[in-house]
Amino acid sequence: MFDVAVIEDPAAAEVSLDPIRAKLLAELAEPGSATTLANRVGLPRQKVNYHLRALEKHGLVELVEERKKGNVTERVLQATASSYVISPMALSAVQPDPERAPDRLSARWLLAVASRLVRDVGMLITGATKAQKRVATFALDGEVRFASAADRAAFAEELAHTVTTLIGRYHDENAAGGRDHRLIVAIHPTARSE
Repeated sequence: MFDVAVIEDPAAAEVSLDPIRAKLLAELAEPGSATTLANRVGLPRQKVNYHLRALEKHGLVELVEERKKGNVTERVLQATASSYVISPMALSAVQPDPERAPDRLSARWLLAVASRLVRDVGMLITGATKAQKRVATFALDGEVRFASAADRAAFAEELAHTVTTLIGRYHDENAAGGRDHRLIVAIHPTARSE
């Protein structure tokens, strides 16, 4: 089971967004059968089986084992990931495009850049999984409290200068066998859940 899986297929995204199926995915963090799930979620076993088949068809759950109980074979399933992210590729016709209106100070542009990040890293994970390789990535996440908007603006300017200098030091346009990497640095207010 993966920690996070990216859903790229529109049909799989649709299946995962159904409230009953989303609940079943959460329950299947630990292996379970239609019978055990039916008891936990309060639905008839036949209805749970119907939803499990849809989830399995789209690769969101997988067979762990089959158990013989008399004349019946009980199928035990587990979610393929602990959590899922839906890639903008699932809505390819309307996915955000950061090139459409690049504005470093726009929250909507930041969201488009973040969407591209989800799409690109999702594609890399999918390819690496098929090739049975790891994806070389690095992420930095932190919080900073600014005393004023002026301090935030000064920080952003200094950060931009520092990152630009660092890129200039390491970027080699003519590196034989080199591979381009995308760098995203973002600053936004911390979202607080109510």
